[in-house]
Amino acid sequence: MKIEVKHLEDLALGSVFLATGGGGDPYVPRLITEQAIKQFGSVEVIAPDDISNDAYVVAIGAVGAPTVSLELLPSIDEAANTLRAFEEQVGRQVDAVASFEIGGGNSLIPIVAAAGMGIPVIDGDGMGRALPEAQMMSYAIAGVKPTPAVAYDYDGNITAFSTKTTDVYERHIRSLAMAAGGMITTAEHPMTGRELKRSIIPGTLSFSIKLGQTLRENRGSAGDMLAPLQALFSDSIYGECRLIFTGKIIDKATRIIGGYDIGEAVIESFNRDESPLTVSIKNEYLLACRGDKVIASVPDLIVIVDYETSTPINAERLRYGQRVAVFAVGCPDFYRSDAALKVVAPRCFGFDLDYVPLEQII
Repeated sequence: MKIEVKHLEDLALGSVFLATGGGGDPYVPRLITEQAIKQFGSVEVIAPDDISNDAYVVAIGAVGAPTVSLELLPSIDEAANTLRAFEEQVGRQVDAVASFEIGGGNSLIPIVAAAGMGIPVIDGDGMGRALPEAQMMSYAIAGVKPTPAVAYDYDGNITAFSTKTTDVYERHIRSLAMAAGGMITTAEHPMTGRELKRSIIPGTLSFSIKLGQTLRENRGSAGDMLAPLQALFSDSIYGECRLIFTGKIIDKATRIIGGYDIGEAVIESFNRDESPLTVSIKNEYLLACRGDKVIASVPDLIVIVDYETSTPINAERLRYGQRVAVFAVGCPDFYRSDAALKVVAPRCFGFDLDYVPLEQII
């Protein structure tokens, strides 16, 4: 498969749905990706199982608060320049790139890098959704080291990282992002093809295109969209898909704290006899509660869409008065493992509750 301009609308749409509110707004990255493909040519997509065990693969994407991505705009050269700086730092050529997360703008940045460098992109990512911290990537959970890594800021400054643990790397990279205006591009988690195969969430790039196509072809109210989405997700690594709430946003407040967008949104039901739904945010939608009852929680996916069109809405695009619907989708099995839940369970985000899989919540 090759990624061409004709795929970008569906890829952007599907990846925003999977991003659970995070990953950065895809509008500008999509325009840049379109220009990169026109300038450099289409990008080959490789299934993880098809890459050589000895290949050298690097994850690439943006780090920072998604709100900043609406103002601190990337250039067509930024992703490829980040990769070139990484190659110079390690003294080795990169054979392919992979996504941090299949989320919004971060699903498109690797394609821009791959186009500019003339290398393939892997069909998969390090989360199967979007999550806010480096230690939450499947690469890190599977034991891939985050460094050597390189960060590239909006002014072309390059910073190299070498840390002992992913937790330390996360603190350092987040601090740099804040110091550099709130958003940077990084190449990190270098790995062999063999390491990639045991650590990546496979197939999510091609699945995002199918998901975007489903959303586009069935564009309409959330209620009408539920059946096509359930049919698509039931035959995927995600499984369960539910429509858990519909209503109007009556409050939404986030602040940039420690390099993250942190806050919550409150949605009043169209049926005012029901309690409002509160969605907690840390870049992504992490917890959905009606009163004291948890309706869905991380690592399962919580997705807010426009009620009339079912277009997914990034957290930074939520506004008072929007009529919305909230979907919940099961997470890939990888994130239900003990190793993964040690870093992505609700308690890891400060919520005083254990993870209950979506299909077990009545």
